[in-house]
Amino acid sequence: METKPLAILAAGGTGGHMFPAQALAEELLVRGWEVKLSTDSRGARFTQNFPKAVKIETVSSATLAKHGLISKIKAPFLILGGILATLKTFLKRRPHIIVGFGGYPTIPALSASILVSLPRIIHEQNGILGRVNQLFAKKVHLVACGTWPTILPENITSEHIGNPVRKEILSRSGAPYIPPGNHPMSIFIMGGSQGATILSNIVPEAICTLPNELLQYIRVFQQAREEDCQRVRSYYSSQGVACEVLPFFDNVASRLSEAQLIISRSGASSVADIGVVGRPSILIPLGSAIRDEQTLNADPLKKLRAATVIAEQNLTPKRLNKAITKILSSPEIASKMAIHAHKTVLLDAAKTLADRVEEISGLNMR
Repeated sequence: METKPLAILAAGGTGGHMFPAQALAEELLVRGWEVKLSTDSRGARFTQNFPKAVKIETVSSATLAKHGLISKIKAPFLILGGILATLKTFLKRRPHIIVGFGGYPTIPALSASILVSLPRIIHEQNGILGRVNQLFAKKVHLVACGTWPTILPENITSEHIGNPVRKEILSRSGAPYIPPGNHPMSIFIMGGSQGATILSNIVPEAICTLPNELLQYIRVFQQAREEDCQRVRSYYSSQGVACEVLPFFDNVASRLSEAQLIISRSGASSVADIGVVGRPSILIPLGSAIRDEQTLNADPLKKLRAATVIAEQNLTPKRLNKAITKILSSPEIASKMAIHAHKTVLLDAAKTLADRVEEISGLNMR
């Protein structure tokens, strides 16, 4: 006989969706919940750091935005199959609540929850609702917003929750910042959960052409696509710059807290992580984002002068070099940026979201 309430967390296959889901899972487990993650095979690749107590269930789903006639024809059938399979599991054991974090893999769980009248929440990390969250915004009991303000349809029940951050990141919250100077300095480059080729193309040249009085102290930690890693490593090595270039860093919390400067996309989870630890950053919003949500994500850091924001279309090695030089040449500027970055986040986001889960489900596990 089950004694623990069951929460189904549904998330798409990118770190931007999966990391907040992981943070909520960690908090709910502490409160005595049973937690299952519903995702697709792509999303399952990002679950290696989820608590072992979380059961991972993969469902069939598909994006309706893919090009190609065959993909467009297949997508509705894949989604329907996922909904029916999920509905079967819900009828076998009724969950107490469904929480969707965006992405097409959340469609089966949220659709099934509507069919059997389950309490449901969606969490939107960005300042603009993603396609799937737009679809379900009027059909859930709460839209929890990670960024504020968030552009929402009218008559939506919403609340600014903040973006839940994983415990490993929270453990470095406000970690003391070592300003740049005549000592070893770390630059950490994050390209999003799957790297970014444009950063691989531009960042190495921008760094390697820094003034020697800075360059001699610098070590680079750069996330890059697997196909770009060797090329990027070789470039740094040819210029005598110590580096570690990987498709994915398991020790992100350490890399963030030890860095003098972060260069990153401005995905919602990346921005939240930078804010929690409190580090100066140069942010390059994703230029191909249809809703330009990454520019909105960067705004809080930009307004507090905690980050330099460079639009992707304006990104050149020379411009990036200038921005890096300005920050690393001024310990005072860098230190103020670190302090201001930490002011942009809601540190209790995971706890607040867990509170809403318990309230909307009608349970109180505390």
